[in-house]
Amino acid sequence: IGRGVVNLFVNATDTLIFLGHLLVTVGRAAANPTRVRWAASFNQAEAAGLDAIPIVATTSFFIGAVVGLIGANMLTQFGAQVFSVELVGIAVLREFGVLITAVLLAGRSASAFTAEIGAMKMNQEIDAMQVMGVDPFDALVLPRFLGLLFTIPVLAFLADLAGMAGGLTVIWSVLGYGPTFFANRLLDNVGYTHFWLGMAKTPVLAMVIAGIGCRQGMEVGGDVQSLGLRVTGSVVQAIFAAILIDAIFALIYMQLDL
Repeated sequence: IGRGVVNLFVNATDTLIFLGHLLVTVGRAAANPTRVRWAASFNQAEAAGLDAIPIVATTSFFIGAVVGLIGANMLTQFGAQVFSVELVGIAVLREFGVLITAVLLAGRSASAFTAEIGAMKMNQEIDAMQVMGVDPFDALVLPRFLGLLFTIPVLAFLADLAGMAGGLTVIWSVLGYGPTFFANRLLDNVGYTHFWLGMAKTPVLAMVIAGIGCRQGMEVGGDVQSLGLRVTGSVVQAIFAAILIDAIFALIYMQLDL
């Protein structure tokens, strides 16, 4: 128990140190954008974000289809099957589209960040960078941070579209409500508010997922076992953080009556 408490405080201290260094790096980049390695940032945006479009779209499509199927089956019992459209719209735009994107990126991109930086740490490439006067946060952490920050809103938007398509497919086939009726119900009764409430979560989720993945990579030791433990830890922590942040946003929206 004592060792666990000590490790908890050590991890908290290391997290604060990493966060402070990251904030300093972001501040310097904002003050002088020429310091940013834009080529590496766009490369990370493509590898960590855009390459995830197929899996994100496919998963969101089936999530939307499941929500539409549940709504069609349950609401038909009360003669309110027409509200299945609102159920799909609010659930996908407000919660599931963004959350599924964050969870998939937590498992896909956070682990990749940890593995890449951890492998460089094991090979002492990061030590060589520091000897040459290159800040590893400028060269390794910031490009991944910006890459995920750029791409997660795009992925969340595509996830919303795929989820709506899945819900439309089920509602059209089960209840017979066509695309025109579906779109009109969405515009009249759901609107854009839920979409923007969902998209407001994306920058926070991107910063947390990228930060966890990069921090775990910087903490890798000199053996393979350490790398495996850190990759596992980054995935678990990133998924937990994504769900926790989504819950916090839900509570905030509830208090603000949004």
